[in-house]
Amino acid sequence: MSVEVRNVSKAYGSFQAVQDVSLEISTGELAALLGPSGSGKTTLLRLIAGLEKTDRGNIFFKGEDATNQSARERKVGFVFQHYALFRHMNIFNNVAFGLQVRPRKNRPSKKEIRERVFELLKLVQLEGFAERKPSQLSGGQRQRVALARALAIEPEVLLLDEPFGALDAKVRQELRRWLRDLHDRLNITTVFVTHDQEEALEMADRIVVMNEGKVEQTGTPEQVYHAPANPFVCSFLGRANLFRARVPGDQAADSMEIGYIRPHEIQVSMHRYDRTSVPSVINHIYTVGPTVRLEMTRMDTGEPFEAEMGRERFQELGVRAGETVFADLGDLKLFGTKPGGNPGMNYRPVRQMQSVGADVQPANR
Repeated sequence: MSVEVRNVSKAYGSFQAVQDVSLEISTGELAALLGPSGSGKTTLLRLIAGLEKTDRGNIFFKGEDATNQSARERKVGFVFQHYALFRHMNIFNNVAFGLQVRPRKNRPSKKEIRERVFELLKLVQLEGFAERKPSQLSGGQRQRVALARALAIEPEVLLLDEPFGALDAKVRQELRRWLRDLHDRLNITTVFVTHDQEEALEMADRIVVMNEGKVEQTGTPEQVYHAPANPFVCSFLGRANLFRARVPGDQAADSMEIGYIRPHEIQVSMHRYDRTSVPSVINHIYTVGPTVRLEMTRMDTGEPFEAEMGRERFQELGVRAGETVFADLGDLKLFGTKPGGNPGMNYRPVRQMQSVGADVQPANR
């Protein structure tokens, strides 16, 4: 089932949680609502679910206006961050709950409910846990029970609010792959909320980046990471050094633009690479598995930035903290200005400009 959000706004008192948001999610798509705390992503999810009412705008399911429908009428399954399982019930009854409370005329028989529950427990790899209580399960297992309960009502849209937020890193990794595989098998339209960039990039077909109640960009993981729409998306999604660049030969003399370069795009060498290389001092060196991260300071501006490289390349360089090297900023990409003054992407690499040197100054990060 497709979902369309059209010009939706929601306020709590004077706080504008969602501001004129529009987006479309295609049938069978796995979409991530990604953003920092307070960006409006959970509120938007609850509006899609029918757990909150919009102040303005409309929500459509499969082309039909569902704005005034209840959550039950919308046929959505909702999985909360902290599971919201019934502690006094065993796992079987937790999963069966949504079926057991249906009006009598719509309620499946006890046999049908039992078959459905055990089918779901097998699907989430918990078929031997039907008689256990939630307190007897691990966090990852409880999350899978919550998912099975949401799927029991055969929803046409599955909504998950920070589904892995309460789990440790290793369990999160395992459940990401498991949920992605489950989604592909069920082919159900799924929307999940997360503030974890890696989680969104790894799992989603499409990412909706939110900030201060607005959508900053919508696109595939490849699009939002490699072609961010503005400085916020660039700085939020992955590590990035932001700079202010003086652009020679632009319409306005010495005009300034915002540019970015990710740490792994900076080439570090012992000698000047070309005119886009700047002398820099290595302050600290950190090894994170196969990656080596250098915290550096530009000698021309005194401003800090980061560079990353593989362990093999670092060993070839043989550098230490306190040494001076040359950092090539030639892959710095600039945010130009679209008509109306809105920042957009202008993919002019700095190495196409006359100079880099002190004309490229780090912005406040």
